[in-house]
Amino acid sequence: MHDLIAAPLQDQHLILRPGSRRAVKVGSSKFADLCDAVAGGQPVPAWLVDVARRVWGVDASGRPADAAVLVREPGPYELSRATWEINLGCDFDCEHCYLGEKRFEGLDWDGKERLLTVMRDAGVIWLQLTGGEPLIDPQFPAAYRLAHELGMQVELLSNGSQLAKPRMMELLTALPPTKTSLSVYGASAETYDGLTRRRGAFKRFTRGLDAAVAAGLNIDLSLIITNRNAHEADAMRAWADRLGLPYREYANISPTIHGGAETLPSQSPEHLTHRAPFTGCPAGHTFFHADPFGRASICKVGREPNIDLPTEGVAGLARLGSIADSLMLRTGGCSGCQLSSTCRVCRPMAKVFQEAKAPLHSYCQHGMKETAS
Repeated sequence: MHDLIAAPLQDQHLILRPGSRRAVKVGSSKFADLCDAVAGGQPVPAWLVDVARRVWGVDASGRPADAAVLVREPGPYELSRATWEINLGCDFDCEHCYLGEKRFEGLDWDGKERLLTVMRDAGVIWLQLTGGEPLIDPQFPAAYRLAHELGMQVELLSNGSQLAKPRMMELLTALPPTKTSLSVYGASAETYDGLTRRRGAFKRFTRGLDAAVAAGLNIDLSLIITNRNAHEADAMRAWADRLGLPYREYANISPTIHGGAETLPSQSPEHLTHRAPFTGCPAGHTFFHADPFGRASICKVGREPNIDLPTEGVAGLARLGSIADSLMLRTGGCSGCQLSSTCRVCRPMAKVFQEAKAPLHSYCQHGMKETAS
């Protein structure tokens, strides 16, 4: 496996190390010098030997450049980031989950291989693997390895239940993810198992977290705060602090992707956060999402219209920017809103709430004003 990745990114050129979040920008002449060395089977250039040693502690001196460095070809668009729900199946059944009914279905291996190749050819450098729970997919190890081999920096979004398994930890230590984001649902077995509706979930998570910490994986925690575990919010924060791990808190629950409002009662009203005004996002322009069937959409929320990547290939992504622009137009109940300049919710998310017939105060400032009065 290659030690370094050389990747063009729009007008920039990056040197990356698989499993590391650090990146080094280099000029076009050095990038061309490296490409020539790789193509000609020459040693790693001296300037890159110095960079690799100084930034990542990697000794590339005297190594053939084509063995040490994988040079990525530029993609035809500006799509450098993607997320992929490898499967929606999950070994937990969290009451707040926005996925709703979690069916274990999706592409076969040939489809998964085709999808990852299309992502590579589209210019994706950073890929987040998620689900459902990605690590329970039987083909996760093969897909994870292939993503690495194709020169993508892979991030995992997981519930951590599988991390203590020796084969899984062997894979992730041999090919470290750039980041592993683990969701935390409580600080005690009673609360954790109750929220996930799975007996023994807390024990499996704790073992997985401890294994990941011991292995030195780059971990951050997502503290999911609901009305069931809000009384343990301080304990969850203290747990993260004891481990010395960064964390973020999520308390704003959304409807399901199927338009169901059954998740909303799990919100803890006193923990809801007020987002900054929405001023736009790169969804559909520099970023896209793929579901278990390889259908590419602008993000996890705005899933329609979408593009069948295994069938259409890279060319299909040319439509994604115009789809993104159309989905961001304020329509329906948001047309002509006088508070649009300070709205905290993107149009696709507002549509999800509206389709779920959610209370206005759960997503809209007009509803917040009515509640306050």
